[in-house]
Amino acid sequence: MASKLLALACIRNDSYGDLSPRPRYPSMTKYPKGVSVPEISVQGSEAKAVFSVIGMTCAACAGSVEKAVKRLPGIREAAVDFLNNRTQVLFYPSFVNEETIRETIEDAGFEATLIQDETSDKSTQVCRIRINGMTCTSCSNTVEQALQAIQGVQKAQVALATEEAEVQYDPKILSYNQLLQAIEDTGFGAILISTGEDMYKIQLKVDGIRTDNSMRMIENSLLALPGVQSIDIDPELNKFSLSYKPEMTGPRNFIKVIESIGMGQFKAMIFPEGSGGRESLRQEEIKQYYRSFLWSLVFTVPVFLISMVFMYIRAIKHGLDTKIVNMLTIGAILRWVLSTPVQFFIGRRFYTGAYKALRHHSANMDVLIALGTNAAYFYSVYSVLRAAASPDFTGTDFFETSSMLISFILLGKYLEVLAKGKTSEAIAKLMDLAPETAILLTLDDEGNVINEEEIDGRMIQKNDVIKIIPGAKVASDGFVIWGQSHVNESMITGEARPVAKRKGDPVIGGTVNENGVLHIKATKVGSESALAQIVRLVESAQMAKAPVQKFADRISKFFVPLVIILSFSTWLAWFLAGEFHGYPESWIPNSMDSFQLALQFGISVIVIACPCALGLATPTAVMVGTGVGASQGVLIKGGQALESAHKVNCIVFDKTGTLTVGKPVVVNTKLFKNMVLRDFYEFVAAAEVNSEHPLAKAIVEYAKKFREDEESPVWPEARDFVSVTGHGVKAIVRNKEIIVGNRSLMLDHNIAIPADAEEMLAEIEEMAQTGILISIDQEVTGVLAISDPLKPGAREVISILKSMKVRSIMVTGDNWGTANSTAREVGIETVMAETKPEQKAEKVKELQASGYVVAMVGDGINDSPALVAADVGMAIGAGTDIAIEAADIVLMKSNLEDVITAIDLSRKTFSRIRLNYIWALGYNLLGIPIAAGALFPGTGFRLPPWIAGAAMAASSVSVVVCSLLLKNYKRPRMLENLEIRAIRIE
Repeated sequence: MASKLLALACIRNDSYGDLSPRPRYPSMTKYPKGVSVPEISVQGSEAKAVFSVIGMTCAACAGSVEKAVKRLPGIREAAVDFLNNRTQVLFYPSFVNEETIRETIEDAGFEATLIQDETSDKSTQVCRIRINGMTCTSCSNTVEQALQAIQGVQKAQVALATEEAEVQYDPKILSYNQLLQAIEDTGFGAILISTGEDMYKIQLKVDGIRTDNSMRMIENSLLALPGVQSIDIDPELNKFSLSYKPEMTGPRNFIKVIESIGMGQFKAMIFPEGSGGRESLRQEEIKQYYRSFLWSLVFTVPVFLISMVFMYIRAIKHGLDTKIVNMLTIGAILRWVLSTPVQFFIGRRFYTGAYKALRHHSANMDVLIALGTNAAYFYSVYSVLRAAASPDFTGTDFFETSSMLISFILLGKYLEVLAKGKTSEAIAKLMDLAPETAILLTLDDEGNVINEEEIDGRMIQKNDVIKIIPGAKVASDGFVIWGQSHVNESMITGEARPVAKRKGDPVIGGTVNENGVLHIKATKVGSESALAQIVRLVESAQMAKAPVQKFADRISKFFVPLVIILSFSTWLAWFLAGEFHGYPESWIPNSMDSFQLALQFGISVIVIACPCALGLATPTAVMVGTGVGASQGVLIKGGQALESAHKVNCIVFDKTGTLTVGKPVVVNTKLFKNMVLRDFYEFVAAAEVNSEHPLAKAIVEYAKKFREDEESPVWPEARDFVSVTGHGVKAIVRNKEIIVGNRSLMLDHNIAIPADAEEMLAEIEEMAQTGILISIDQEVTGVLAISDPLKPGAREVISILKSMKVRSIMVTGDNWGTANSTAREVGIETVMAETKPEQKAEKVKELQASGYVVAMVGDGINDSPALVAADVGMAIGAGTDIAIEAADIVLMKSNLEDVITAIDLSRKTFSRIRLNYIWALGYNLLGIPIAAGALFPGTGFRLPPWIAGAAMAASSVSVVVCSLLLKNYKRPRMLENLEIRAIRIE
């Protein structure tokens, strides 16, 4: 759903003012003439109806239905999907009903039937859960398997890098509380972040509540408000969580009602954030590791000094070697006392994690740490007790090994969590774009401003009028109702140039107003806004696992048990070799015996092995890669899309709106009869004004130039209007029969096409233009040439793709002449023309069968089957909601060079994933043999356990840092040198 609504934030190559690209929005809220916003809120809530519409064959049919429905009073929005023969209408029942809408659709020439709204009975809900305590891939796999085993769970994804789970489940079978309980039963902490019901939910804190009666009174007053659906109360925090319908009410209404109760004794505010947000939880985790590390230093530094430094200072060494009982020394007692808090209190988290993992028959990094430190600690305890009991025992303890090991691992975890926090900075930056305050305007009945008030940005409600001063952030998605300015939208779309705005133009919340004052009407607020949709899409992308992650998941299943076996085998081999004199006694250090030497090798093996680095290799790179993509205006929907995009070697382009601007314009007119051009276009416009086809609109727009003295020209009445799908239109205007269309339409009506007109049509098609014939009273009177100009840089982009060894193909529904001319102009060799939507998908499948990894780039409804069929679907941001829903990658700027950026970024990200795996595997493959003593016989080099632990901690940090280097990603240099020429459309 989030991806479908993402069209809010996408850009269309429209022209306006300074001809900057303009954002595309779905239809804005419409009200019946003469009805003000307050009147609508009184009239009642909006309703939704879904109709089955039979007879639609193309986008022009869909446009006719949409236009007919929107002309009715009380229609808020109408969306037509001609591929599925459906029309969804949002309307106000006070002004119009379902039957009237159905009749209107039938009057437009189609068969309409009201059907049950399938969305009213949701069978799937999605919730996001924060999981505390996961340390490696084994942990995330354990949680994921536990969730998937629950009846009613349809899909569960657990991301180690974000420490979050996204679960799709059937709310009729189970609740999110059962999901939280299932996670806690596996031994991890679970905190609910959001559910599918949170689209319109707000939390209020109310001060002044002293009794249960006061709480019930507030609850009843809020429930009495129209649009309030449910209320959850936390009595300890005086917190009210309200679900509501935003078109009927909002947070300001709630606060007003609460503060009007009980003589004003209650004070309400939006509940302060920070207690449950991702960033606050991350900061708390960082603080916990930092505090644990500092406390471990308090005890570990003295142990280190006693074991490693003071032994070289004669006076201190003499005191530490003083015997208390038999061979027990003061130094040994001090080391035991100082290392015990580190082992059992500061290192308690490792015991807890190991116990929870083993309880569920899995093993993780905590198991390795607990085994390694316990082996060192308890052998040392045995050594101390033996020394106290024996007058001649001279064993060595390893208390410094266990305490230093835990300290280094805590330092590594602190640095790792710190680095992991930076991988999700893209989301934090997007969230920070939302302004904290807004200026709310109160208007009188005539639209004059009577009051200004500064309010919290979260208190904005639908249909509020907001004032945006120069330099301020746009407070909400909406459209301009007064003023002119330029708005910097680069933070949302990546488009560098400021976009001109005037009355009627849409604006995106979080963008920056540059020079003029604007008054905007809010249409999308809170979690419905474009910014919130983008944040949700990026979050979902970071949750999705790349297929390559399965490699790490497979290894994690046997990694820890294998390491434990290797560790035990190492100890046993060295111990037996020592006992049976398999190596010279000179190899054994003076302070040890063969058992202690073997034990050190065994402990080093168990603590140097690092499953964390393997688990973090893919998700951290995907997180940074998707975040960088969002900042470049390329929204990548997860690891699967990233992995597929880096293999792409063939791209199928749609023509109209993808390679071309998608806004046809009349570029030439030729008349074959003596006639005033203004009169000629009067007839043509009168016939075409009733058509929704893009070419018809281009003709009408051009005709307006001959009526520049009129703001909204009224065309002569057209009687007996007939639209012939795919051919043109026919009508009677001023008692003359007007036919406007292609060659086929003329021949169908037995109208002879003069040789001059045929020559003109041939020339037009050679120039990649579309020719339109006009007949008046059965005689061809003129020919129009309509051009859809190429997008800036299209030719250069195709050339760059060739240099990247990527094949380019064009597939279009346009005629062969125009298609071939366009292909020649951009440099594409393979063309398919006059194709239907399903034929585009078939072509994609043919290419895949030939061994190509195919990307499809398109913008329209007719491209969605091919977008789904392709290995990677790329939707041009200015395209339709359905195309954006079907795509894997959304190009928000609608610039073709972003196709190259998407492929290049995916290649860079995937090479970083490979590098991470090489490092993580290489580290383990090299580190484990060295820790096991492979170099000791030849060089005398052995790795003390505490150094092995430090190396293990460093490996995880290095993988995360390697992924973070992706933040320095720059677009390919050839794109920086690409001069994008402006296209001017009159």
